[in-house]
Amino acid sequence: MRPNIFDIATKELNQDAFITWLLQFADNKYQPTDQHLNICGKTFVTELIKKQNPDFNEEITKVEAGRQWENIDVWAEVNDKYLIIIEDKTYSNQHSNQLARYKESAEKWCESNNYQIPICIYLKTGNDSQASLNNIQKQGFSIFSRLDFINVLNQFKETTNNIFSDFYERLTRIEKSNNEFENKIIKDWNGNDWQGFFQFLEKEIEIVDWGYVNNPSGGFWNAVLNWDYWDGYPAYLQTEEGKLCFKVSTDPDEVELPENMTRGEIRNQLHDLILQKANDFGFNHIRRPDRFGSGNYMTVAIVDRQNWLGADNEIINKETVIKTLTDYLNFLREIIK
Repeated sequence: MRPNIFDIATKELNQDAFITWLLQFADNKYQPTDQHLNICGKTFVTELIKKQNPDFNEEITKVEAGRQWENIDVWAEVNDKYLIIIEDKTYSNQHSNQLARYKESAEKWCESNNYQIPICIYLKTGNDSQASLNNIQKQGFSIFSRLDFINVLNQFKETTNNIFSDFYERLTRIEKSNNEFENKIIKDWNGNDWQGFFQFLEKEIEIVDWGYVNNPSGGFWNAVLNWDYWDGYPAYLQTEEGKLCFKVSTDPDEVELPENMTRGEIRNQLHDLILQKANDFGFNHIRRPDRFGSGNYMTVAIVDRQNWLGADNEIINKETVIKTLTDYLNFLREIIK
């Protein structure tokens, strides 16, 4: 396999450059330069617009595109009629109220220039949880996913342009790695496998959110499966890569601690309840944590990896895992209601 420029230039700015480059090729003046890239660019523009205007079928004739207007990653003016703004992400996530600001800037520009309402796109070639994507859509942005991008580029994969080929090859490789968890022994899972697993999980059962927790110990991938209440305190299940943890929140932003209760007492009460009921319900794999914490979010009981996900040298049985997690969720909800 020859060197790939996008394996070397991995930052979002380089992806911004590719997107802008492809959008510029959609203009009619570049048809004689490279017909394949011109048609691919037009297809890309059309699919972006259709994310917000599903019935769009106009011919693309004129496209001007650039980067970093009003801090917006990529913009494109199409047919002197449409403005596309793109918030482009690889592995980072949107923050603060940046999307609202970008949308407002685009709307003002469109109104001043007699354009239609802007096409606001959140383009992500990495992974986001469904909860995060739902929040982005609530802000008026449509999602253009890695798979959406691959489906466009795949129609033109025979092109001989090396820039195009390198980007397409890297994108398809990322997509492939995202699904390898299904056929890889569990002890060899890495971050890509956990992300692929969580994406599978959120399609099968309704979970709260998933993502990466960065901490002094090195960090881990986690998924919060539920957010129910026990005596006023959030009680929930969370996977922390290998462990399935029963947890309680005493975060002051979420609950107010009684003056006569400590975090440790609340933790111990829920621990005792879970361990007692585990015996009654036949959940023999629920155990005490190796050590108790006393922070805002505390683990009160644990199920080890081999007892919910599978042993180190096993390949995941997805149906069994879904049933096991559903059983534990039902158990927690039953005992705290």
